[in-house]
Amino acid sequence: MGTLFLVATPIGNLADMSPRAVSTLRAAALIAAEDTRRTGKLMGHFGIQGRIVSYHDHNEEKMVANLLEALAYGDVALVSDAGTPGINDPGYPLVRAAIAAGHLVSPVPGPSAPIAALAASGLPADTFLYLGYLPRKKAERRTTIAANAAQPHTLVFLETPHRLQDALADLEDLLGNRRIAVARELTKLHEEFVRGTVSEVRDHFEANPPRGELTLVVGGAEKGGERWTEAELESEIRAGLAAGEPASALARSLAGASGWNRREIYDKILKN
Repeated sequence: MGTLFLVATPIGNLADMSPRAVSTLRAAALIAAEDTRRTGKLMGHFGIQGRIVSYHDHNEEKMVANLLEALAYGDVALVSDAGTPGINDPGYPLVRAAIAAGHLVSPVPGPSAPIAALAASGLPADTFLYLGYLPRKKAERRTTIAANAAQPHTLVFLETPHRLQDALADLEDLLGNRRIAVARELTKLHEEFVRGTVSEVRDHFEANPPRGELTLVVGGAEKGGERWTEAELESEIRAGLAAGEPASALARSLAGASGWNRREIYDKILKN
């Protein structure tokens, strides 16, 4: 009975490839790769020779049976394009099937964009909630964000450059002007962390359109804080307006403290 090895590969810097990952790929009877061309280049760089087959989202159902058959005769190593297989990458169905068939499943740890971004974000990392890519469609994205607005844990998302500003706008609207860190091109030559409030980060990327892969780390809801009553919110709105505070700035500041989202507050401000 062979072992299924889940081998983490670099997310950018090839020097992050571990000696154990190299030796595991060299010893495996078969390597299943999300993109055989990309993995082939990685193997060439490290002088790894071996049989490689394609395993990705579109052929998982077919390939699981083939890989289980291969495991009956030897070890199989699973790799994704970058990072850790099964973490937002293909692998979950194969892992379940291998376990059910009685095979050992062993991780070969290494690079992971969500963990790297969280560790360097400057935000609490004792508890966190990883939610993968935010949905592409606006309504679904907003539903996902709103459903996690009260979470006290740091939130970690993945996002693409062309959707970043829309995602940041929804985060500010639904969560308030929280602290956030956006990690770009982790471990690569142009690695960048942009840290600040959501509005500050929005302004930065408005002036500097992003490229490359992005990981968003967002502060959780204030622990112990309770959503203000409507009367309490109305009182603070009247006080802010009396002090001459602009509507948008007032909505942003109250969203962070009140537990109400910015759009709800802004609508109430307009009615005063």
